[in-house]
Amino acid sequence: MTPIRRRSAGILAATLALATLATACGGSDSTTSSSAADTTAKEAATTTAKRPEVTGTLAASGATFPKAFYEVMIADFKKAQPKATVTYAGGGSGKGRTDLQNQVVDFAGTDGLVKDADKPNYKGGEFFYIPTVAAPITVSYNLDGVDKLNLSSDTIAKIFQRQIKTWDDPAIVAENPDAKAKLTGNITVARRSDGSGTTENFTKFLVKASPTAWNLKSGSTVEWPADTQAGNGNAGVAQIVKDTKGAIGYVDLADAKATGLKRALVKNKAGKFVAPSLEGATASLEGITLNADLSYDPLWADGDKAYPITAPTWIMVYATQTDKVKGETVKEFLHYMLTDGQKVASSVDFAPLPASVIEKALAQLDKIRIPA
Repeated sequence: MTPIRRRSAGILAATLALATLATACGGSDSTTSSSAADTTAKEAATTTAKRPEVTGTLAASGATFPKAFYEVMIADFKKAQPKATVTYAGGGSGKGRTDLQNQVVDFAGTDGLVKDADKPNYKGGEFFYIPTVAAPITVSYNLDGVDKLNLSSDTIAKIFQRQIKTWDDPAIVAENPDAKAKLTGNITVARRSDGSGTTENFTKFLVKASPTAWNLKSGSTVEWPADTQAGNGNAGVAQIVKDTKGAIGYVDLADAKATGLKRALVKNKAGKFVAPSLEGATASLEGITLNADLSYDPLWADGDKAYPITAPTWIMVYATQTDKVKGETVKEFLHYMLTDGQKVASSVDFAPLPASVIEKALAQLDKIRIPA
């Protein structure tokens, strides 16, 4: 992956976002008091001090959508805990869930949830979802001379189903009249080859936003048309778009920016064309309902500024740890991510969580059982 650039404004932006959102997130299980949210915001905005030393070696796999953020977290955690080692292999949300199910990894990254029918198959028993960050899924494209592209959900649905195959299709021209002369050539659709939470959230968005136009349903894998091109991971899709004139694909913001891709403005629920940005993702988080298991859905959110394809992501971890050293280390790593980590999220193109979500995620960590 391209080396990650840090922006000095990121820390301030993330801190302000946490403070602003301290009372914005509702919960189906309870309502967070403003004083508790303020306390959590202060904790997340202050360097963690006097944490216990941990020495475990952890291996993880899963979602590529948050991989850029997790790589930063691993490097920063190593500085704070030099005797601990964490690796994160990516591979897609589906691989992460399967690896955790079979106890191949110590924790897993996922952008999608486990089906109820599959939960008994997890060999380690009960597991928790720990939310980490959120970010836009971009609709990235490669089209010479077109630096601004507006796309509605119906048009996106028809493009990815291969009902629209050329850039001069009337539906695209109608949404981009000023670019009509440059909308030429065939469209190449790039999509994921692996079981992917990015695919799941992208297709869930289309189910919500265009229920009549989109007919491929949703899931970590779908039956894409045969003439689409498949890439492994978000980086793989980004590379196809970069290398192919006329290509379009769905890619997380971090990989899209790292690859230098143009990104379409997507029409949101309020009827506004909105660019994929952290501000748009934050606006989508403002109205979420946090479920008891800490799952939530920011897709197709209300609000003029909300970016409509904002995706959540979680770390999955077993509630009962069988190894004391590893259990202590995974709890400390996740605690670091939920506190110090939120300060740098925006510097790698991820939106920090609302303070009320962080409070409940930290409470979830306290429920992890570690052998004496």
